Parts: sequence; C-alpha cells; structure tokens
Amino acid sequence: MSSWTRWHGPAMAQLWGFCWLVVGFWRAALACPTSCKCSASRIWCSDPFPGIVAFPRLESTSADPENITEIYIANQKRLEIINEDDIEAYVGLKNLTIVDSGLKFVAHKAFLKNSNLQHINFTRNKLTVLSRKHFRHLDLSELILVGNPFTCSCDIMWIKTLQETKPSPETQDLYCLDENSKNISLANLQISHCGLPSANLAAPNLTVEEGKSITLTCSVAGDPVPNLYWDVGNLVSKHMNETSHTQGSLRITNVSSDDSGKQISCVAENLVGEDQDSVNLTVHFAPTITFLESPTSDHHWCIPFTVKGNPKPALQWFYNGAILNESKYICTKIHVTNHTEYHGCLQLDNPTHMNNGDYKLVAKNEYGKDEKQISAHFMGWPGIDDGANPNYPDVIYEDYGTAANDIGDTTNRSNEIPSTDVADKTGREHLSVYAVVVIASVVGFCLLVMLFLLKLARHSKFGMKDFSWFGFGKVKSRQGVGPASVISNDDDSASPLHHISNGSNTPSSSEGGPDAVIIGMTKIPVIENPQYFGITNSQLKPDT
Repeated sequence: MSSWTRWHGPAMAQLWGFCWLVVGFWRAALACPTSCKCSASRIWCSDPFPGIVAFPRLESTSADPENITEIYIANQKRLEIINEDDIEAYVGLKNLTIVDSGLKFVAHKAFLKNSNLQHINFTRNKLTVLSRKHFRHLDLSELILVGNPFTCSCDIMWIKTLQETKPSPETQDLYCLDENSKNISLANLQISHCGLPSANLAAPNLTVEEGKSITLTCSVAGDPVPNLYWDVGNLVSKHMNETSHTQGSLRITNVSSDDSGKQISCVAENLVGEDQDSVNLTVHFAPTITFLESPTSDHHWCIPFTVKGNPKPALQWFYNGAILNESKYICTKIHVTNHTEYHGCLQLDNPTHMNNGDYKLVAKNEYGKDEKQISAHFMGWPGIDDGANPNYPDVIYEDYGTAANDIGDTTNRSNEIPSTDVADKTGREHLSVYAVVVIASVVGFCLLVMLFLLKLARHSKFGMKDFSWFGFGKVKSRQGVGPASVISNDDDSASPLHHISNGSNTPSSSEGGPDAVIIGMTKIPVIENPQYFGITNSQLKPDT
C-alpha cells in the first residue's frame, strides 16, 4: 500500500511530465526532415550529407508549422525548386534564408500566403531569372540576391529599378551574364524597349451625389506593354470594369455614402515594374443623426451624438422647443471626425434642475436635414425627491434669430438660455431666504415666550413659592401697599419664620393684632422688613 502511494504522489507526476517531454521531442524529431534540425519556431538545414532535395516540410500531425518564424537552409546542392505549396503552411514566417545551395527556380505564387515575410536572402544560388511578381505583395525590408548568375534581360531590370528607388542599407554588387557570358554590372545594364510603365486616370468629376453613378477611365503605356487593372479596395458600391489593351473604364452605380473618401487606383504593370494613378471618391449626401443618447456625467455633463453628412452639416440645438443659444456653460464639442462622420456632445457645465427638459438636435446641409430629440434630467427640484420626475416648467425662451451654428463653430454666445451660473445663483438665493425665515421664526417665538412669562409673573396673585420655578426668588411687598403675608408649609431653613411655630395651639382670630399671620396653630405678629421697604431701626416696635 505504501509503495502504491509513493508512486502516485508528486514524484510520479514529475516522472510522467518528463516522459511526455521526451515523447514530444521525439515526435518533433520524427517530423523534422533528414539533415535538418527543428524547434518550436525555427528550422535549420545545414548538413550537406545526405542533404535535402525538396523544401523542408513538417508533418501537421506532429508539429505546428504556423509557429515557424525562421527557416535557414545552407549547403544544400540538390535543392533546386521552391513550388507554390512548399511554403504556404508557414504563414508566420518572417525570415527565409537559402544560401550556397542549388536553387534555380521559384514559383510565381510561392510566397502568396506568407504576408509576414520581411527578410529574404538568396545569396550564392543558381538563379538566372527572378520575377518581381514573387514579391510585389510583400513589404520586404531586405532582399539579398548577391552571387546569382542572372541572365542580362528585361526580366531582371526590376532589380535594378528596385535598387535605385529603394536602396538597401548595404549596396549589393549585382552582375548578369550577357550573350558572350561576360559579367556586366547590373547598375550599368541598358536594355532597349524595357522600361517602367505609366498610368493616367481620367476623372473629370470625382464628386457625386449619393445614389447616382459615375464612370472613371484610365490609359496605360509602356514597353513591354503593361497590363491594366483596377484597385478599388473595399468599395461598397456596385461596380464593374472593362479593359481593352491600354484602355480601361470603371463604372460605379448607386454610389453609397459609405464610399466617400475611399481611394480608387488604376495600375499599369509590366516586367520592369508598375505605376498607378489614384483618386479619392467624394460622395455628397444629406445628414443623418445616427446616435443621440441621454446625458452622461464625466468632467462635465455631456449629451453624446454622432452625425454623418457631406458637405459638413450645420448643427442647431433646441431646448423645450426654443432655440438653444450656446454659451461658455452650454456648447457643442466635436471630439472625433472620421471623413464624413462627426462624434461629439453637447457639453453642460454643472447643470441644475433649471436645465432639465427636452433637447433636440437638428443637422442640416444643402441636401437635406435630420433631427432627433431626447429628454434630459440632471437633478430634482428643491424639496422634491431626485428620483421623482416632476413636470418640466413651461419656460418660454425667445428666438432671437441667431444663425444655426456650423458643426465646427460653436462661438455664438449671445442671448443665452438660463445657463448653469444663473441656476446656481437662484438656488443659493432660495437657500438664503429659507435660512432667514427659519431663524426669524425661532427668535420671534422665543421673544413671545419671554414676554408672556414676564407679564404672567408681574400680575400673579400667588405667593413666592408658586413662581419660584420661574427664577424670581422670594416675592416682596411693594411699598405703600401694606405688610406682606407669607404662608409657607415647606421646611425652608432660610426663612425667619421657620422656627416660630410650635404647631400645638390653634389661636383665635382676635389674637395677635392686625399685623399677624397664622403659622400652623399659632398666630404671631409680623412687621415689614426694613431692608425691603425702607423702614429704619427706629421705627421698629420694641417687642418685635
């Protein structure tokens, strides 16, 4: 049991991984031709024995030729031909080198599917002729052909032209053999009736209205006589061409606005090279608002839109049915222009509830107009939940007759609608009014309460105890009214009457005189306090 666990743990996993790695290398080695070595991205064949007789191929079942970026072949004297399908599987190939070998012929379409090729080196092979058709679709940065026994003919004049127009970082010293097997420098080679062709495209009117038709004509010349063909790229409109020797025509019907700005070329090509003449198609059409959406918030609020039109359309915004005169707070911004398509937004700087409403965009040019409308809600009205959707105010804005702004001109600043600065100011004024009203109400209420309490205390007929909670302390008798009587049943140690009553007898009403007060069951005489009523010590009764 322990042995089973030991061989099914991490050690077993590592062993299986190593085995699969060995198998992978073994299968890759089986796919690699004799005299060659192969890796995941490279094939190199440099061993002359036994050598290869055909271009090396990998078995698709055991290796992925699409990942090969470099093929290096050297010292392969029996390799003479590259066929059309030899290299087509290596679509990721970037560098191809065949040197010191027996290469004599390369098929015209050999590199048709190798669009990633950048460097080709055919040094010291057996090439006597090489057509430019092999390479015209490639964007080569280097083509090395030194050491090949080219035959002096018009078929290789394109190599001379190529070196003159696109010199390599290192100038190649190329030669060819004339009829007498004499080496002639390719730079000095002169061959009659062998020159670059020319193309001339006649298009008297390249501007057409959408839905109309247009015909272009082209003439070519050269010796050898060139072939003529049209390069229309990804033209959407329906088109057909006719060619006759050195003349050709291209007719485009029901021209689409999507083809405005596209290039059309007439190409003349012969053995030496090619020439082309190109024009840009201009299509006029009425504006179309292809996109208009509710406001979004970024650094500013933006109502995004996309407008297509040619000539460039003029834009006009309406707010709640009235012309929106733009200002520095509300203005049209065009962010991206793509031929006849304009992407932008109506930018609003800190909009408030005053800017809620319906916004309509009108795009117009000489061929027609288009319009679209959206409803914008930036924030709720004061005192109303922002999630609510209050009815927009019926605000009337005058039409001052300002001209509609061009799509690139948004400088109209006069007679603005209520902009965000006015709305902010109005909001602040409302808040200030609310605050003042609230403060004034609180202060007035407090004053009324204080006046009521003062008046109530002044006219009260109750004793001091009944109003002691108002903070007035002991009640004092007014001078000239008579002696004050104070009746208290509280245990107040501060009162001079607190220690007088014994609480045992009930005196008659005739005892004690008029200036007496009943405390408990005892009637005792009381005199006025001289400190309150201005009575001096001389006026006090001797028995007080």
